[in-house]
Amino acid sequence: MTVVGLDDTDSRDRGMCTTYVAARVAERLRREGCAVERCLLVRLNPAVEYKTRGNAALAIHTDADPDQAFDVARERLEALAETADKRTHPGLVVVDDAPAAVADEVSAFTRLAIRDHLEIRDAVDLLERRGYRSWHAGDGRGRIGALAAVGAWNALEEWTYEHISYRESDRWGTPREIDRESVFAAADRGYPEVWDTVDHDEDETVCVPHTPGPILHGIRGDDPDAVRGVADRIKGEPVASSQLFVTNQGTDVHLRDANLAAIQDGRAYRIDGRVVSEPETRRGGHVFVALESAAANRSDDQRRRLECAAFEPTKRFRDRVRALRVGDRLTVCGEVSRGTLKLEKFAVRDLVTTERVTPTCPDCERRMKSAGQNQGYRCRDCGTSADGKAERPLERDLEIGWYEVPPCARRHIAKPLVRGGFDAPTHPER
Repeated sequence: MTVVGLDDTDSRDRGMCTTYVAARVAERLRREGCAVERCLLVRLNPAVEYKTRGNAALAIHTDADPDQAFDVARERLEALAETADKRTHPGLVVVDDAPAAVADEVSAFTRLAIRDHLEIRDAVDLLERRGYRSWHAGDGRGRIGALAAVGAWNALEEWTYEHISYRESDRWGTPREIDRESVFAAADRGYPEVWDTVDHDEDETVCVPHTPGPILHGIRGDDPDAVRGVADRIKGEPVASSQLFVTNQGTDVHLRDANLAAIQDGRAYRIDGRVVSEPETRRGGHVFVALESAAANRSDDQRRRLECAAFEPTKRFRDRVRALRVGDRLTVCGEVSRGTLKLEKFAVRDLVTTERVTPTCPDCERRMKSAGQNQGYRCRDCGTSADGKAERPLERDLEIGWYEVPPCARRHIAKPLVRGGFDAPTHPER
């Protein structure tokens, strides 16, 4: 077997898509009589600043001779990569090995690329140690993703699927012609095996991109036949070609467990904490709330606060954050940037269900007044008194369990609640 890894062929401004390049490589190999066992779409660390959009790297598993695979892939990259964009630096890596037998240090490199930050030198050193054949343009940053894609099959355990349909090339850059009703009907028929196809509340076809690239729509889910079926039921402009990808999308593999003292910018975390500030809506409609460690025996270095944010694009999810109260215990998930965690989902572990209020006089039912510092409360008319504040039941709009951003705001790699496997009840968005 041969593994072909490639990355960084698209442009934020000019379009293209690395999945399309990989699909064209696979197509050429098939035309030359080679079998393609699968194509991988591997989402890397979404917090990397030099990513184009979704930070995807691609791998092709084939029985082609390594030299043949290298020549085909290089020709396709040179022809299709948007190297006119100075931020695009394609990379190609070809390995003469079975996908599941790739060296452990390459698989470790994959896991770092998903959860951490790597430099070009890290990839170059590993390529030289392993003696892998590679090619690049520009500074070759794409070799990081290409090498990570090579190690992915051996590095990761959980996989989902995406069926991507591509446009005819003369339509690239023009508005997509899609029958919206057919998208919603197909999405409803495929749910819950097929997810994040549409956003019902926002009336948005999430599977249809807005960028000028070659993708017509991408259908994600847990079953390959189900995603193909949904794609086939969508009506619109002609589909020029399509490709099924095995992917780590929707798996939360980017999250690492940590306490507040250990967080760093540019990584994504799953963190337990206690709400210590009332939710605040700031300019632009962004909602912020602060957390501290929920551990009773936390040390001084764990007393730091972490500001968490639900930004305006998360839409109705912000109402979930606004419903939080000081004292609620949570598990929060998201990327940390400039010291703020961008919420992708959170779990309510414990809710504050009472609040302390000024006591009411049992005779006249008026609020008592303070009798002085540390002297409790007194009703001046009736003479009744109380030692301190009273507890009153608190109506809450939240329940114990997981809440998530809507499909229109979901990151590719973030796990939708509908997929299951969470440690508490879930409240999925669709």
